[in-house]
Amino acid sequence: MYDTEVAVVGGGAAGLSLAHRLCDAPAGVRRPEVTVVDAPPGPLRPPERTWCYWERPDGEYDRVLAASWERLRVHGADGIALTGRPEPLRYKMMRSGAFEELVGERLAAAPSAHRMTAVVEDVRALPDGAEVHGVTAAGAPVRLRARWVFDSRPLPALPPARTTLLQHFHGWFVRTERPEFDPATADLMDFRTPQPSHGLSFGYVLPLTPHEALVEYTEFSAAPLCEAAYHRALRHYLAEVRPLGPYRVTASEQGVIPMTDARFPRSAGPGVFRIGAAGGATRPSTGYTFAAVQRQTRAIAAAFHQGRTPVPPPPHSARSRLMDAVLLRALDSGRIDGADFFTGLFRGVPMERLLRFLDGGTRMREDLSIGLHTPVLPMLRTVAELPRLRRRPSRVKNAVPTARPTAAPAPNRKRPSDDAPPV
Repeated sequence: MYDTEVAVVGGGAAGLSLAHRLCDAPAGVRRPEVTVVDAPPGPLRPPERTWCYWERPDGEYDRVLAASWERLRVHGADGIALTGRPEPLRYKMMRSGAFEELVGERLAAAPSAHRMTAVVEDVRALPDGAEVHGVTAAGAPVRLRARWVFDSRPLPALPPARTTLLQHFHGWFVRTERPEFDPATADLMDFRTPQPSHGLSFGYVLPLTPHEALVEYTEFSAAPLCEAAYHRALRHYLAEVRPLGPYRVTASEQGVIPMTDARFPRSAGPGVFRIGAAGGATRPSTGYTFAAVQRQTRAIAAAFHQGRTPVPPPPHSARSRLMDAVLLRALDSGRIDGADFFTGLFRGVPMERLLRFLDGGTRMREDLSIGLHTPVLPMLRTVAELPRLRRRPSRVKNAVPTARPTAAPAPNRKRPSDDAPPV
């Protein structure tokens, strides 16, 4: 006897997307009873964060986008800028709060959808399903039995890998006194930042209005920086690389995304599956996750509605994972210069094709042509080396992006510390 047919653990992008798709079946198709178990407000529930992805206009979440851009710009370390239109694609930005509100409204209108709040402590596989064990905010025990459980909680540790780098970043939402930004053009990668001795760094500017933008400093490297170092990097970027007039910081966000060639198991038992980043949805070479989550949850729901076992498919193809493993190893070994590598791709490959490539949507012939715009000999040497490398346990904790508000302090005449956001 089941309490619910499907239990979804976690109410983030993966959990809510799957619950909505399961309950949004075509006419005449049976809709399962779905229960979403979300953590109560507190440390286990991440604060609002930013998700970016690219797709054609008129997407299913377009009405809650924070912004979208028809033009993308990449600055090489040499200062030369490339601006292109990835038509018919657009680069889109959405805040997690807007997404959760939209999908929450859709679930509230679905008779077969239910939501509950609890800290999930364990998911136990049973011969004919699984059982979710947890505790409410008031301390009451929770036990929920389901035929299928889809768990989107972050893994406590990353699986063994040959290479693991971190994409770590710190961003400021800034508001300027003068119009400083072009709302139609996003700076996807600006490599005019000082490059670390091992890895790469770049600036990232997403304009919201002529006076507002999200400005981030990002590194691919082995370890994150301290907060003061991120502040110094952002101050340098906004003073020396992309100078702004007077501005103030209205909010900030930071995060750490593992970029790894680890194999993420998608099953934790006969009726227990992992989805989202925990199921390998993060693209190892870029850190993007949202688009893969949508593909993964769409495929799971389709399998269920067609009467098949709803096993999550691999979020990325075997060919994409191999190419990502080669790139990560080449970056980590220092065989290629990361800034030159990505700049060369954007300068040599049509932008629409390159974005499809980064999303795993290109054919093998297109992949081979794109490969000719990379340092061929170092990449081939890395391909030959990969089979000899052992997968080792990672020392990196599985991390997800976080965001937090920055209160605007009262005006004052003192010069802020270099380790604090400007006001």
